[in-house]
Amino acid sequence: MTQLLLNSVHGTPLFCSFHRPVKITKFLPRIPCHHFGHRTAFPKECFTGVRSSLQGSFVAGDDAVNSAVNKALASDGDESLDALPHVQTLRTFPKEELHGKVVMVRFDSTVLLQEDHDWRSISFSNALFTIKYLLEARARVILVSDWKEKTDSRFHALESTAEYLSSILNCKIVPTRCIPFNMEGLEQMDALLCENLSKFRGEVSNSSELAELLSSGVDIFVNDSFSQSHKILASTVAITRFCYASLAGFHFEDSLYNLRNASETSKQHYIAIIGGANLCDKAPALRFLASICEGLVFVGMMSFQIMHALGLPVPLNLVEQGARKEALDLIQVAKDRGIPILCPEDFWCMNSQLLGQLKIFPAHGILEGWIPVDLGPRSLDEINTLLTKCKKLLWIGPVKFKLFSPSTNGMSEMASMINEQCAVDCDITVVGRTACKAMMRGSSSIASLHLIENACVLWEFLKGRKLPGVPALDRAYPFVIDWTSVYCKPAQPLFVDVGSGNGLFLLEMGKRRKDLNFLGLEINEKLVKRCLLSLHQSRLENRYFMATNATSTFRSIVCTYPGEVVLVSIQCPNPDFNKPEHRWRMVQRSLVEAIADLLASNGKVRLQLLAVFLLYSRSFYNQM
Repeated sequence: MTQLLLNSVHGTPLFCSFHRPVKITKFLPRIPCHHFGHRTAFPKECFTGVRSSLQGSFVAGDDAVNSAVNKALASDGDESLDALPHVQTLRTFPKEELHGKVVMVRFDSTVLLQEDHDWRSISFSNALFTIKYLLEARARVILVSDWKEKTDSRFHALESTAEYLSSILNCKIVPTRCIPFNMEGLEQMDALLCENLSKFRGEVSNSSELAELLSSGVDIFVNDSFSQSHKILASTVAITRFCYASLAGFHFEDSLYNLRNASETSKQHYIAIIGGANLCDKAPALRFLASICEGLVFVGMMSFQIMHALGLPVPLNLVEQGARKEALDLIQVAKDRGIPILCPEDFWCMNSQLLGQLKIFPAHGILEGWIPVDLGPRSLDEINTLLTKCKKLLWIGPVKFKLFSPSTNGMSEMASMINEQCAVDCDITVVGRTACKAMMRGSSSIASLHLIENACVLWEFLKGRKLPGVPALDRAYPFVIDWTSVYCKPAQPLFVDVGSGNGLFLLEMGKRRKDLNFLGLEINEKLVKRCLLSLHQSRLENRYFMATNATSTFRSIVCTYPGEVVLVSIQCPNPDFNKPEHRWRMVQRSLVEAIADLLASNGKVRLQLLAVFLLYSRSFYNQM
């Protein structure tokens, strides 16, 4: 990750102690997480460039990122990758522990309750399997979700929704409007269906009261609603505080894998095809894509803004107002990296007065009164040429504009071209319901595709923003920790440094106090790898580092330590990065409660602010 510069923070160190007995929270055993499905490794090759007559400039080669803008973008990309922590999954959770437990499943209504679902859809089959798996394990299941009653008459009443779910799951699902739920009644049925969550005001406000009410009597929470992971809801975030285990369902897990794969940067020949509009809102995500891809191809309304910024003549009514600066910034990033930003060469256009009349126009020559509705044949041919050279592809649909004509077939032709790439060793991710449906209609190898049906989640992720529904499942650390292999003397008192950074503090402390074990928890995986390498080279046996988001995983990591936790230090409790979207508060309620519960009766917590860190470190060493 590109190093982030921190602002100066003025203040003094704060010392505090918790004088209370230790309370160890019991967690079930953790099992290492290995993603499932058909995933293929691809060879690393250099992108040599593809010459194209599509609009836009192109410079072939591996030019290094040489501007301050691109350095900032590199940090944006790494930050978004760090936004996906390891989570405990239903697949890795001991199946025997589900027997007799009350399990609440937050299912994805956009997947299970869609009007024309495809039984071949991986998302649909995974969402079904989550519920069937729990029923097979003899868990007592409660289903909760929100759905739009006005858009489908089948779901106007709770009873009709329960009947529909019963039909596709082939089991008995009983509707209930009673909260808290009648747990005794669960024994006489397969599952309960809760009232539509959209009827509860506390849902969108992440109400703790609603979450506590929903979770009353619930043992385990399973989140399978990936399309809501970018929102802060009571049924996906707050509810995890009241269940002793919070897990990702099969649909959520596979979608999370696909999301991470879309931003993974080790593959070469990576091309992104981008449809849709609203360039101004998506600018941070587009800059991130420009920092990891070898080419961006715009096939929607955003292409007109790009062409306008490049100085090409396009109708001003097709240009997004207020997005010129963002377009120029994106073009500059691509120029600095030596990658192309390509736009369509021609369009099918419809006459605004005679809606049935279609005609092909070059991109720079659309006449007044004509509206673009689809890509033209030359554009599709050039995109097909480009696709034959790529080894990794991201398609964020749709391929359509302000109006849509059923007479044109740009979407289906695009899907057909991409499907051909499935057979030539290409890693393909398709995003958006329209694009996913087009791919499934013409694909014979859906299992080889990475499909993300909700585009909003991907855009938020690529902007570098946290997805609240994901870290809410990060309470259970997914790896078994063998403390005897970590420390030479695992029963020694433990010192935990939250946010250990480059590890110099703990490395020095370990030399001074051989009677203590030291554990560093750091979210930056690259820094942790360096620290572990130093430990290996120096054979230091009372220090160890782990890459994790300690704010949410502190309890599940430290609770299994065989000795006492005597001291917890947080050197910079509120990091303040230069960019507003990179600011967060490390000391949150979940972390404070975990430290208070696990600290020895005479243990201490030491907080200090960044500005005094260097001055204070030396005196801290001496005190120890």
